[in-house]
Amino acid sequence: MIVRMWEARAEPYGFTDLITWVCETALPELEHDPLHVVSEVFTSTDHRVVVVSKWRSSPRTLPDPPAVLVARPPHSWDFTQVDR
Repeated sequence: MIVRMWEARAEPYGFTDLITWVCETALPELEHDPLHVVSEVFTSTDHRVVVVSKWRSSPRTLPDPPAVLVARPPHSWDFTQVDR
């Protein structure tokens, strides 16, 4: 299992629109992939949107959001679970 964390900082005026774009445009493109397990969307008070998605293997990257909605390009990181 691979977990991909994707994070974007929205322009303050674009926060709601970025959340809508993630939920209605970006995630539906990924959710049809047979390697996709589940995705969750989180927000913060400083206008960040985070998507945590779980993959069987080979995680796909969210498409780039509209540039007018973000304060900087999104970042993503992949994680694997640690057995302890």
